[in-house]
Amino acid sequence: MTEHHLAQLNVAIPNHPMDDPRMAGFTEMLDPINALADSSPGFVWRFRSEGSNDATTERPFGPDLLINLSVWESLEALWNFTYRSEHLDLLRRRREWFQHMEEVHTVLWWLPATRLPSLDEAGERLAHLRAHGPTAHAFTFRTSFAPPSHGTTRPSPIRP
Repeated sequence: MTEHHLAQLNVAIPNHPMDDPRMAGFTEMLDPINALADSSPGFVWRFRSEGSNDATTERPFGPDLLINLSVWESLEALWNFTYRSEHLDLLRRRREWFQHMEEVHTVLWWLPATRLPSLDEAGERLAHLRAHGPTAHAFTFRTSFAPPSHGTTRPSPIRP
């Protein structure tokens, strides 16, 4: 078991209310994509609203922001799910359902493998990334950092 896991938060502003028929293409994909994540190699955990299989009813960062918060064993595991699985089809269609955001909307960070992130922590990491750019505290796929146990705070030149 590794000492650290990778947490990720992404936020999105839907083009329409979630129950609007124009969001059906997205909402119909939620369960299959979440099931794919749950069964993907390296998946650890994802935040779910109480009594739900997803987090679409949670709005901790504003009434218009949907969230996705998950934990993975490694950067490579998250990368493979995000860009090398059926999830990529969802990403390719995101403009149908979500507004373009000028601000950074995805943040990654390492946390001890013995705990899960809180929503408050996730929000703080996103705010830190927006204010300071990628650092070992909060980073992106493009500018990623090795886990703290590797003893470096320089960006990792290695991409998954």
